[in-house]
Amino acid sequence: MPTDPVGRFLAALGPDHREAVRAKPREEQERLAEAWERELATDDELDTLDELSPPSAEAEAARRVLDRQTG
Repeated sequence: MPTDPVGRFLAALGPDHREAVRAKPREEQERLAEAWERELATDDELDTLDELSPPSAEAEAARRVLDRQTG
């Protein structure tokens, strides 16, 4: 399991999104990973999901970050 924020963020993404993010410049990957970590830390709904399934909470946070980027 990756320990750096970008690696953890990439691991939380589905395969298609993972490849799209990997194609971005490293600076953009780091910005997205930081947003992902903030989402995990601040969203109360994700706290509940994290208790049930940490990978699901991480994936949901990653989806939200990417949705905000494109939406």
